[in-house]
Amino acid sequence: MGARVARMFRNFNLENRALREISKEKPNTAPRHAASVPPPPVSSDVSESVKQKNVPLLAHLRSVYVESRDPEAAAAETLTEVAVSREAERRPLRVSFPGGMFGLRELTDVPKGKLTITEALKALGSYQYQPQTWTPEKIAQEYSLDLKDTEAILEFFIPFKVEIIPPKTRSAKQIKAS
Repeated sequence: MGARVARMFRNFNLENRALREISKEKPNTAPRHAASVPPPPVSSDVSESVKQKNVPLLAHLRSVYVESRDPEAAAAETLTEVAVSREAERRPLRVSFPGGMFGLRELTDVPKGKLTITEALKALGSYQYQPQTWTPEKIAQEYSLDLKDTEAILEFFIPFKVEIIPPKTRSAKQIKAS
């Protein structure tokens, strides 16, 4: 109800107030800037000092010695050092799919401490089916992994495990575990 009363006061005599506002005299616009102003005069002393030679500055300039090197040669040296250090940190690929998967090029080596998806599935599957043969220590040694990380992976990532949840009612169909 309060909104109706407020709307009545707001809309009271609306047309008269609008006409009064429209009929007010508009403010004048600001004058435009004069475009044909001549540039300030340049003193002849400044132009003369610019054109003269400064002998002490020329002497200092001649005493400066600049030695430059080819940046491409320095960059090539650092790249070869990085490539040598990267070769020491990589290991050959253990398992791979035949052909390029998804149209990607085939990997030949992997950084130490990392696995490809194929190697991870192979390691997890072999641990699941033969835990006496494939111990966490053997998997860590085989794939150049940290033992702590390997144990965590084997504990928390369990591939190919299917859990069958029983239905809430007995009349529902259920998949038989074989």
